Amino acid sequence: MPDHFPPIQRNLIQKDGEDRNPAVQTFGRRFFVDQTVTELLIELLLVASSIKRVAGEQVQEFDESLPFPPLAILRDWPEGSRFEYSAKARLNLKLFSFLGASKLETRHESHRQHYRKLIQDMSTPQKMITSQGGDRYEMLKAIENLFLGFQGVGGSRTWCAQSFIPLCREMLAAETLWNETQAKRDEVETWAEVTDRLLRFFSLGRHRFLARGGELLYLQICNALRQQKEHVLQWNSCANMQIPKAECDPAMLHADLSERINAVFDECPSAVGKLAEFIDSGIEKETAKHSDGQAEDRRFTVCGWCPTESWREGYLFAMEVRWLCQAKIDPVERLELLETACALQVLRSLGAQSARHVSWVKDRSASAAPLGYVITLSDPEGANDTVKQISRRGVDTIQRMIHDAIRNPAVLENFPLQQSDDPTWTEEKAYREADRRYGHKLFLTLAKRIGMIVPRKGQGARFVLSDKLLRCLVLSLVPPGKRITYETFKHLLYVRHAFAVDSNRIGAACEWYGTRRLSTIGTESDAWLVNMLETSGMLIRLSDSCSLVKNPFEGEGET
Repeated sequence: MPDHFPPIQRNLIQKDGEDRNPAVQTFGRRFFVDQTVTELLIELLLVASSIKRVAGEQVQEFDESLPFPPLAILRDWPEGSRFEYSAKARLNLKLFSFLGASKLETRHESHRQHYRKLIQDMSTPQKMITSQGGDRYEMLKAIENLFLGFQGVGGSRTWCAQSFIPLCREMLAAETLWNETQAKRDEVETWAEVTDRLLRFFSLGRHRFLARGGELLYLQICNALRQQKEHVLQWNSCANMQIPKAECDPAMLHADLSERINAVFDECPSAVGKLAEFIDSGIEKETAKHSDGQAEDRRFTVCGWCPTESWREGYLFAMEVRWLCQAKIDPVERLELLETACALQVLRSLGAQSARHVSWVKDRSASAAPLGYVITLSDPEGANDTVKQISRRGVDTIQRMIHDAIRNPAVLENFPLQQSDDPTWTEEKAYREADRRYGHKLFLTLAKRIGMIVPRKGQGARFVLSDKLLRCLVLSLVPPGKRITYETFKHLLYVRHAFAVDSNRIGAACEWYGTRRLSTIGTESDAWLVNMLETSGMLIRLSDSCSLVKNPFEGEGET
């Protein structure tokens, strides 16, 4: 079983909970198939923007202005201490923004009453001043539509289970679920009854939608930032990652990434954040008081854990997030690219961690990328039939690798499945759930969601790149405003994402997939990538044999 970060004591692991699942034991707590790409980013930024603490024999707390714990804490983590964060529920803001657009059957009478009370309180002359005698209710409707336009995910859910796109700190909220059955049983009628026993009628930590995937990505970055510079330099040299020497300093990355993430939060006009805060806690304070607690009794959520050996892919992810945060691009587009980067990181994490725990994968390491596996990208149109067939074989081989990784006998040394108190819990059932929710089915489903595997339904699944994926890769691999050669770009795709696009690397991929190396692939196997780069305006042709890939967006703060 992999060692954990944070270093959780073995006896504190949830022996009858989600930790018992062999896929969770392998990859960390947890990547989950039902969590959307948007929710991965929301949860990552939610942790980064919340008050956090290290809770053990002594409690060390730091505020939301620090996206990551100080280096001194990361590098000397108290043994057995939990990492916790206090995320606000923002029930008033969600109610105001989403109730009117939610399904009628999900609107409990107490919710309707409180919504009307919010509207009434906001419309008083003391709370709202309109120009030239404008209609206050019309103004409130416009504000409601403004925040409804920021809806990120969950439009078919109850209003409280929906989420905003993470434009600013004031719009990031914890997952909140309404317990309809309990409310009916207790015959709840008023909002005051709800808030008096809020945890009876609302669930604030079930991780059904914000299912810990973003937490796990956050912990991977923390795990990377706590490494010593010498370890990073050695890995960079051995794996030929081509990370500039200055970028191999975790202390520098820690400081700069923290600054960039804070800058992203500050991009949204301050008036929007102030308005959101006013709606949530400036009009009616009791709801926030009961849902979030006061300074002395804040509610904290305990983070999960990630494998300590995953720091390498965590370091790559931290660098990519940094470049995406630094580029001068539209704030909404930046969030879309960060969502894609989160999804790519989940895929990379599943692949790299699996490669560490499968014997036949280790035997084929000479034919693999430094991450331990290979993904053959075919052209989106499927014109090259040979590469298309190789890519299909790659999809099957990657799934087999993940399937075999969670069946490594070492995974069950700590928690043999037969120890469960559940009489229906069998080894077959455990692995079936692991495959479907946390293993190779997760890899396949997530890759299809972001357009990296086509077709989405039917046979013949193969790896491809979409325009959106390519844009994310260029902006996250090439520093803002800089250029690299096309050959270097292909090398970075290979060493940092295990993507093979040219005949040489695809030939090696054939061996990793368990077949003989093919010599009939042709020298134009990557012509489609050149065309995509050129069409997107990110390729400069210097000659027939030399081209440059450029990140056209300057970095924030650069001249």
